[in-house]
Amino acid sequence: MAGALITVPAFAGRRDGVRHFFGTRHEPRDVGSLASDDESVRCVVSVTQVHGTDALVLDRPVRDGETFAGGWDALLTNQAGVVLTIRTADCLPMLVHDPVRHVVAALHVGWRGAVAGIVSKTLSLLHHRFGSMPESFQIGIGPSVGPCCYEVDEPVLSRLRAGFRDWRSVVEETGPNKAMLDLHALVRRQAQAAGVDGERIQSVRVCTACHPDLFYSYRREGTVKGTMISGIVLTRRRSR
Repeated sequence: MAGALITVPAFAGRRDGVRHFFGTRHEPRDVGSLASDDESVRCVVSVTQVHGTDALVLDRPVRDGETFAGGWDALLTNQAGVVLTIRTADCLPMLVHDPVRHVVAALHVGWRGAVAGIVSKTLSLLHHRFGSMPESFQIGIGPSVGPCCYEVDEPVLSRLRAGFRDWRSVVEETGPNKAMLDLHALVRRQAQAAGVDGERIQSVRVCTACHPDLFYSYRREGTVKGTMISGIVLTRRRSR
């Protein structure tokens, strides 16, 4: 597994008209290199992430090298050949594909974005901007810090209690005002609450903090030494 991209065939593949990947600390070093070995790639989009819920909607042709001012934690497009990328180092990379409307999205989801509703807001935006329906979504959830290593305290728990009714189902209390948070479970439940069938949600349940050979981890290292890149792109033509 070391030195390789992580893909989830049950989530999406070339035959579905889409290509995706979850990165490790080894690959990809430069997502732009995808353009040199895949004719379906025209450009790569990377933005500044701010742990918020704002989404950048790309519903027009995108120029190679084009930049986008502001802070964004979700990217959406119906444009073929545009690689939507996000960077993580414990936060959760979430990829979405609607094979009916031929639309994709990439989300950077930490606890702040999750409790602020980035999942439901992005899925709702896909519906309003592109006509996507929840029952059509395929979702891929990539590696993130796991409940084995993600202890949170009262400031996080208070936000979680206020923003997620079923909050007890995604934490294991470890002491007064402390608990281990299962970010994967939180995001999965939020997607299901938005109408996505659980069988259409695929997860790579590997803890980034537990595997220094594969992943960077802010929680493990105490600083950002690097990030993993994950991405999704609509291919130019759907395979038949």
